[in-house]
Amino acid sequence: MKAYIFPGQGAQFVGMGLDLYENHPEAQELFENANEILDFSITDIMFEGTPEDLKQTKVTQPAIFLHSVILSKVMGTDFKPNMVAGHSLGEFSALVANGALNFEDGLKLVSQRAMAMQKACELKPSTMAAVLGLDDDVVERICQETEGIVVPANYNCPGQLVISGEVDAVNTACEKLKEAGARRALLLPVGGAFHSPLMEPAREELAAAIEATEFKKPTCPIYQNVTTTAVSDPDEIKKNLISQLTAPVKWTQSVQQMIQDGATTFVEVGPGKVLQGLVKKINNEAETTSAEV
Repeated sequence: MKAYIFPGQGAQFVGMGLDLYENHPEAQELFENANEILDFSITDIMFEGTPEDLKQTKVTQPAIFLHSVILSKVMGTDFKPNMVAGHSLGEFSALVANGALNFEDGLKLVSQRAMAMQKACELKPSTMAAVLGLDDDVVERICQETEGIVVPANYNCPGQLVISGEVDAVNTACEKLKEAGARRALLLPVGGAFHSPLMEPAREELAAAIEATEFKKPTCPIYQNVTTTAVSDPDEIKKNLISQLTAPVKWTQSVQQMIQDGATTFVEVGPGKVLQGLVKKINNEAETTSAEV
């Protein structure tokens, strides 16, 4: 069985999507449509902007979404998932690809999500850090014991967990984690504490937008970051999407569940190969590949 997986923030690069734009009229039309919906030329930034321009949350999230979704649409009948999943932002790409959301609504929600997250980041100094070489339960315990807000945010693969929270709390936790034997505990170059309680203002803002958007029954189940299980009910999909902003991304557990449910091949749809690397670390017998047109 084939699982199609969609990357999140951090997979972007200058020039992403240009080959699709130049070689596929359908892709060109969708990119131009996106420029109109967003009210700025995201294609200019994607194709020939600076890495700095592309790193702005309000640009990065729609850019990765567009690359993934347009690639899946250009694949046409070759795009035949038995199941889908997305890493954080990638969940929105997955939901357009499996028909739960239409292209325009998906892009509008991603744009609103990016703006809401940016605003939440500006309310309080916050950050994230990658922790390598420790068991999840050790990281969880140290986060609980640390004063202030610091929580596990991304369960990427065994031995790789990202924590998120207030700057002082994250720094303190990093020191404790190193003392506990972490190979590395290093701050990430991000604008704020994604997937932590500090994203509550963004969650509230996005909740209203998601509730007002029509979701349909998807063509195949999505394994959502919050539950890690197969979901096909539109109301449940909405609920999990809203929870996702303040809840951890359980990528390790989602991939394990997809394998348990019969996934043998994981096809990454979008820029980069980050998710393929994580899947291999979760289960090295799983086949991984990039989507191609």
